[in-house]
Amino acid sequence: MTTQEAVSPTRAGAGQGYPEIGDHGLIGDLQTAALVSTDGVIDWFCAPRFDSPSVFASLLDHQRGGHFRIGCATPSTTKQLYFPNSAVLMTRFMTGDGVGEVLDFMPLDDPQKASDRHRIVRVIRTVRGSMRFALHCAPRFDYGRGRHEVAMTDAGAVFFIDGTALTLHTPIKLEHDGQDVRAEFTLQQGQAEVVVLDSGPRVMPRPVSRPEVLEMAQTTIDHWQSWIRRSTYQGRWREFVHRSAITLRLLTYAPTGALVAAPTAGLPEQVGGGRNWDYRFTWIRDASFTIYAMIGLGFVDEAAAFLLWLNDRIVDHVGTDSGPLKIMNRVDGSSDLKEEALEHLEGYRGSRPVRIGNGAADQLQLDIYGEAMDSVYQAHRNGIRVGNRGWTHLRSITDWLCVNWDRPDEGIWETRGGRQNFTYGRLMSWVALDRVVRIARD
Repeated sequence: MTTQEAVSPTRAGAGQGYPEIGDHGLIGDLQTAALVSTDGVIDWFCAPRFDSPSVFASLLDHQRGGHFRIGCATPSTTKQLYFPNSAVLMTRFMTGDGVGEVLDFMPLDDPQKASDRHRIVRVIRTVRGSMRFALHCAPRFDYGRGRHEVAMTDAGAVFFIDGTALTLHTPIKLEHDGQDVRAEFTLQQGQAEVVVLDSGPRVMPRPVSRPEVLEMAQTTIDHWQSWIRRSTYQGRWREFVHRSAITLRLLTYAPTGALVAAPTAGLPEQVGGGRNWDYRFTWIRDASFTIYAMIGLGFVDEAAAFLLWLNDRIVDHVGTDSGPLKIMNRVDGSSDLKEEALEHLEGYRGSRPVRIGNGAADQLQLDIYGEAMDSVYQAHRNGIRVGNRGWTHLRSITDWLCVNWDRPDEGIWETRGGRQNFTYGRLMSWVALDRVVRIARD
């Protein structure tokens, strides 16, 4: 999404309290991510990782899920866009009285090092005329199953539960409202306020200066623009290709190099239907195609990091019915993806059940071996060579595939009604064997 424009009504009248799934921007820090709707609501955020329990999940239940809204207090027309070549998001609110903006981003302190602390920075400002803003922070820990306490100070608020905390640093005067905090304030042209949401160990709110926040914003913009400059793509669709590349990187868990299929869980394939899966894990298939795209754009470091993660999964050999590789793992490589239905959540626009975990993790999907071997081959062609240790692991997979390529499987569609003879799995098994032969010739 480069730009989105919409009229911002009250949510009660917008799709029974739910925005369109496409009416969101994505921000992240390469360990987790948040969705920000075009009306200024963070309605999905998990911490400290993509696959951690949610803090805000009103995308799955607008009453029980939790959210963090900063937006115009009156009906407005909104427009959402990114700063060029970055993951810094701007939501603009336009009324007859003025134009206001909320700038959202997540600073990247040391993305390669796994951390329990993650920050969302929200800068509110009026660029023309006058605008009255409304703030409502309503976290609901553990997918809305936990009940937290709130501590207020002059510098913000702390929401805490069982050693987990969410700290709101802001000079805005907040009002305690049960489990939530609220505020309404007016900003004239040129005025700005700052809110920093700090998830992790419990800390006390502190004053956050405007220069400090502006420095964080510039550092974040510089990081993303520096990264995208490594792209080798020079075609006519450069803006769209680069926006797609940034989005793919936002789905990367930098400490291990793994890529999640999506930052969300429980969203329906069809509104009102029951196929509402959790996609916050690393599918061999999806990640392999992503790496193929990254290599094509010149991002070989990201490809190398994922292939190291993949090699570790081959060594783990935790698959049973799935063969030597499981079709998906968590971003840290662990394989416990027990599926659970969150019956207390109503689901996006009533789409039940909301599921976390994924019961398809032990399925046999033969096509993943073709996609994995093709990504290894493409990396090999682009200078990421397969060493002796890696070749030993590829041989073990190839030996297994030579025996098992014609077995019935659940296939790319992850059917749950029994295995079938899918042509796609057998075609991709041939791809795997073909790519290994090519690597062997080299």
